[in-house]
Amino acid sequence: MIDILVEEPSAEAALYHVVPKILGEGVPFRIVAFQGKPDLLKKLPDRLRGYAAWRGGPKVLVLVDRDDDDCVKLKSHLEGIALQAGLITKTRAVPGQAFQLVNRIVIEELEAWFFGDLDALRAAYPKVPAALNQRQGFRDPDSIPGGTAEALERVLQKAGHIRGRLNKVLVAQEISKHMDPERNQSRSFQVFRDALRELLPA
Repeated sequence: MIDILVEEPSAEAALYHVVPKILGEGVPFRIVAFQGKPDLLKKLPDRLRGYAAWRGGPKVLVLVDRDDDDCVKLKSHLEGIALQAGLITKTRAVPGQAFQLVNRIVIEELEAWFFGDLDALRAAYPKVPAALNQRQGFRDPDSIPGGTAEALERVLQKAGHIRGRLNKVLVAQEISKHMDPERNQSRSFQVFRDALRELLPA
């Protein structure tokens, strides 16, 4: 069993469709969603100590958005929590040593992963321009200025798919159904995908 800890329900909604495509059908996993990043970070020490007591050792992936945080400091903070809980992380494991936990950061928000798979985005929302990823500001899904959630909201509004605010959970469900982990252009998604596969038993 692989446990994936995420900070909000939209990530949970997306990963229920995406994770089986990464790990293969039949691989058991569980997604635990928190009520935002502060809630996850507050509860993480106790939860990781609980995992450390599991027989046979846990397999855990912690996924958080960078938002406006310093990526290095955020990763260091997550690694420190795992160390205090007594878990071996991928970052701290020596070559050949089995690790129990992987910390991964979405740069900058989950919606970057949706921009990273334009075919999936357009399968869910066909009026989105086919050449969107050729436009200035959209070529690198992890570097879209002004926030990727806000950018996705503007793109879907302009295409006529939504009128009001972005329903992040609904959009995550609709796009993730069509996502192909092998074609995603978001570097942070690629790192997440590869790390998740490394948690599989040898």
